[in-house]
Amino acid sequence: MTALLVVGAGPAGRALAHRGLRHGLQVTIVDPDPDRIWTATIGMFVDDLPPWLPTEVIACSAPEFVVYTPARRQIGRGYCVLAPAELQRALSLTGATVVRSHVEELTSHTVRLPDGRLLAADHVVDARGGYRVDTRIPRQRASGTVFAVRAGAAPAVTAALSSDRRTPESEPPEQMVLMDWRDTTEDDPSFSYRVGLGGGRRLVEETCLAGRPATSLAELARRNRRWGADPGLQPPEEVDFPLYLDAAPWRRSGTAPLRFGAAGGLMHPATGYSIATALQSAEHLAAAIAGGADPHRVLWSASARWTHRLRMLGLAVLLGFGGRELSRFFDVFFSLPVGRQRAYLSRRDRVSGIAGAMWSVFWGLDRRGRLRLIGASTAAAGRQLAAERRARR
Repeated sequence: MTALLVVGAGPAGRALAHRGLRHGLQVTIVDPDPDRIWTATIGMFVDDLPPWLPTEVIACSAPEFVVYTPARRQIGRGYCVLAPAELQRALSLTGATVVRSHVEELTSHTVRLPDGRLLAADHVVDARGGYRVDTRIPRQRASGTVFAVRAGAAPAVTAALSSDRRTPESEPPEQMVLMDWRDTTEDDPSFSYRVGLGGGRRLVEETCLAGRPATSLAELARRNRRWGADPGLQPPEEVDFPLYLDAAPWRRSGTAPLRFGAAGGLMHPATGYSIATALQSAEHLAAAIAGGADPHRVLWSASARWTHRLRMLGLAVLLGFGGRELSRFFDVFFSLPVGRQRAYLSRRDRVSGIAGAMWSVFWGLDRRGRLRLIGASTAAAGRQLAAERRARR
């Protein structure tokens, strides 16, 4: 029986271990606290949910989502927020060997624990995530507050701003507002993200999509207070992570383990989304291992590598735009057919789709926007090429 050893029991690692068990692998998972309760908000597009997940993992969903860029657009693509505890239960580890420990050293076939034990497997996968304090790497930050709202009534957050002409009169508790750029600043842009959590609760979160440096959490919390948040009564939900760790995540030495999840390059560098991709990739990776295929080649096909490169160019464009330009950029993007939006946001297997979406946005911008996009993309392409060259050494 093929042995799979996964280091890290977060959503990505647990999903891979779970799917490995379903494909008949002998699974070991190593984590110092594998039973810790997940609490972070997990949002994703409904059509990105793997079919093997039960519907119980969905806490709240809507058949479309809304953006303000700055005019209101309603996009016909379903969006949902998952229930973290239900997702954790759905990714059952029954049948796996669970080792409660940190790790000292990893290779592609072994894991050394602090007590000196050496664990061996046919495949070792590092799914620990990652955190890097490096001012050269753009970060995403957000500060949000969860509100209780009454079904069928305007939420308290919007009632607090009912006199502001830029604020909707009413927002149903389950409505998904992915981006609201109406109150963004020019030099330090951020947007409001407002989604239903189920159970009469709603998250309102001010988000710096990508910054180098990113807007401080304190400033984002201040901006979020315009929705009526009281930080003394409601501690903020905070997000702060690098949008990538390596420019070429598919590069690794012959003895290094395969990395998986956000730290393994599965995070979309221009949006910060990673869990949907990890859930989808867990199935493909587990099936590949069970079938005797090379998991690295499956995870990082030529299409996946080029997709990552193009998305890195997309990140560079976002970093080069001010608030009004970002609003215009996303207005053009969300005017595209939903299929083209999905090609850029969700797909890793069709380079033509993501290139087509980027080309459409380019021609939808005005002349100044196109020039800025060309400049940012050219500079980013040079940096990407240099980083890949360094990684080969």
